[in-house]
Amino acid sequence: MARKSKGRQKVEMVKMNNETNLQVTFSKHRAGLFKKASELSTLCGVEIAIIVFSPGRKIFSFGHPCVETVLERVVSGNPPQATSGTMKLIEAHWNASVCSEPTQNRDEVRRGA
Repeated sequence: MARKSKGRQKVEMVKMNNETNLQVTFSKHRAGLFKKASELSTLCGVEIAIIVFSPGRKIFSFGHPCVETVLERVVSGNPPQATSGTMKLIEAHWNASVCSEPTQNRDEVRRGA
């Protein structure tokens, strides 16, 4: 009779004690995170920046179009420029008569309200 496996087990979300396992897990999850960010940027046409500090105190970053461009926009508070096709569609939607006060609603969304 063949032994049945328990299948994939749920991993408890606590910090790992073993430094080697911690580094390996970090590297694998970092690669997965950056891949997902790249997919999100490609599929949705968004600008994205991720900065990660490793357990070994190294810095890793991913950005599209680049980390510096996205961070500069965040720091300066500049809204995205309507240069891409996606941004032009978003601006057209905001300016349409869908909302009773499109400018106020757009500003609230940009501020995160």
